[in-house]
Amino acid sequence: MKKKYISMLLMAALTAGTLTGCGDSGNKDNSSSQKTSSENNSGDESTEEGKVINVYSWNDEFSKRVIAVYPEVKETSKDGTVTTLKDGTEIHWIINPNQDGVYQQKLDEALLNQASAAADDKVDIFLSETDYVNKYTDADAGVAMPLTDLGIDPDADLSDQYDFTKVTASDVNGVQRGSTWQCCPGLLVYRRDIAKEVFGTDDPVKVGEKVKDWDTMAKTAEELKAKGYYTFSSYADTFRLYGNSISEPWVKPGETVIKVDQKIMDWVSTSKEWLDAGYLDKTVKGQWNDDWNKAMGSKSKVFAFLFPAWGIDFTLKPNWDGGDGAWAVTNPPQEYNWGGSYVHACTGTDNPKHVKDIILAVTGDKDNLLKISKDYLDFTNTKSGMKEAAEDNKTFASEFLGGQNSFEYFTPVAENIVIAPLSPYDQGCVELIQNSFSDYFQGQVDFDKAKSNFETAIKERYPETTEVQWP
Repeated sequence: MKKKYISMLLMAALTAGTLTGCGDSGNKDNSSSQKTSSENNSGDESTEEGKVINVYSWNDEFSKRVIAVYPEVKETSKDGTVTTLKDGTEIHWIINPNQDGVYQQKLDEALLNQASAAADDKVDIFLSETDYVNKYTDADAGVAMPLTDLGIDPDADLSDQYDFTKVTASDVNGVQRGSTWQCCPGLLVYRRDIAKEVFGTDDPVKVGEKVKDWDTMAKTAEELKAKGYYTFSSYADTFRLYGNSISEPWVKPGETVIKVDQKIMDWVSTSKEWLDAGYLDKTVKGQWNDDWNKAMGSKSKVFAFLFPAWGIDFTLKPNWDGGDGAWAVTNPPQEYNWGGSYVHACTGTDNPKHVKDIILAVTGDKDNLLKISKDYLDFTNTKSGMKEAAEDNKTFASEFLGGQNSFEYFTPVAENIVIAPLSPYDQGCVELIQNSFSDYFQGQVDFDKAKSNFETAIKERYPETTEVQWP
């Protein structure tokens, strides 16, 4: 199924013939044959690095963290597009929005031109999200370098990372081709004032008992409804919890069949029940739209949202129009992970030493990661660091959460996450299954029509697919 995409990338790579790490199949047995060129780049101090490090991303999240903790940073331009290092090297931050696939389109274009691009135009670092990381870490695509080719030993240098993040950043042979500063366990984030009115308390432990599993949540939803409140804003709010529980990938390697997991259909049936029961706001159709943003405001009747750390900082906080201390976190009804930004060294980079330095500084240095957690509230990717944060209620108290230490709740969730099996088609499947059944939830189409609409939409997105199998 990936043949068309991979062949295009390989064609571009093969025209150069000598790309850094080119030809690596991801098989550990042939690692010795790959070492010569990559070791020259990462370990030979006489190898001259380029003058420009091009970093592709969809927002300024990564650039802010590099600027905050990378010790070689000298200054950054006022518009934030160029960071100059102490040795004169410039980091150019190339940002394209994720919406409508724009970021991936721009990145793919650059990757296709990587072989023939001038040294200072080559992609050096690029980022991917969990929903499509598999597309770029695929060994046959050959666009994300194995970390070992940079001189990074994942077993030693990244031993403190959460295991599931390392698996997510690896190809099917277990070769790690990326790293992340984030771990994205999710919690339930709730309005303290609504909790006090409905339950008589806003204590996170007591509220946690009211939302500890889905059966209990349904009873709690009835209590909230009786007082005029919605449990969540939208059926889309719960999708990640179900989607993280699938037992098989949407598409197995080498196959052309999209398989819809039973957990996805459980989400469909539960969402319809909750909508009909009045536990969700029917006017909020999905996420990342104006109605959803407004549901986070002080005039909203929505009790809770399901967010990882980045969701609180980047989504909830900017949409809240009240004072600090109005929200708190507690355990979710089901453990889940949502998102994660993975940092990849691009095959063909002319700055392997700088790239190695940046990846280690931002994703492998415990002190740096703790600083990121303190400054940005990110749940970062060291097990020992997050254990320390969970026990330090003074340093890691959140003003926005009324002085609560959210890491105390994030940490146990992170320790129990098992990442759902991934495929290169996750982003399209996740987006289109929600879009197709949104019309069903809104009463615009019946159940069978929603299914057929998904089949049509997914085959338009991925023409190489041959069949959609329903549980």
